[in-house]
Amino acid sequence: MYRLIALLLGYAIGCVQTAYIVGRINGMDIRDHGSKNAGMTNVTRTLGKRAGAFVFAADILKSVAAFLLAAWIFRCGGIFCEIRDCEWAYEHEHVCGCVSRGLAGLYGAIGAVLGHCFPFFLKFRGGKGVSCAIGLILVFDWRVAIFAYVLGFIAVCITRYISLASLVITLSAAVATVIFRHSAEAIALMFGLAALIWFLHRENIKRILSGNERKFLKK
Repeated sequence: MYRLIALLLGYAIGCVQTAYIVGRINGMDIRDHGSKNAGMTNVTRTLGKRAGAFVFAADILKSVAAFLLAAWIFRCGGIFCEIRDCEWAYEHEHVCGCVSRGLAGLYGAIGAVLGHCFPFFLKFRGGKGVSCAIGLILVFDWRVAIFAYVLGFIAVCITRYISLASLVITLSAAVATVIFRHSAEAIALMFGLAALIWFLHRENIKRILSGNERKFLKK
């Protein structure tokens, strides 16, 4: 039940569909233009770099806010505590370390990704969740973030495919949770997140393989 509450809390935050709102401010439904995706890349191509940067930052903040809020609500909340953190905290009379990177926050941030991708008020037609996933990775564990971001940056520098960089970031972040020995549940959630992002990018994957994917900033 706690997991469901954290997911729903994050989902409500994620449903604030920034790309759609920016499109409406500019007199359009962004889902009817360009790639027809309500995300940062399509906003950048359709409305310009400034609008794209705003959407990117706002979408990152959605998952960060969902993570921190859920972690705060369920701080030291039994099932959400990572055992090694709680044992260390008890022995050292310290605040439980799982508040900053615990499962409650992870469930909240994943809820924000789901809300971004499947907002109920837009008939579940949202974005592909990459910006929210980037925010989730950032606040979850800085080591995982550095590992994933570096590989994603290399991918986009070599290919100029934002979609490929997105796939690299989410998958490498999941792998990094194994490398840095997170709990089995956290690892499963991160691989589930990567699977969702890859599924939503299935058409991009086909275009990458056929050489027809558009490169970043190419209108």
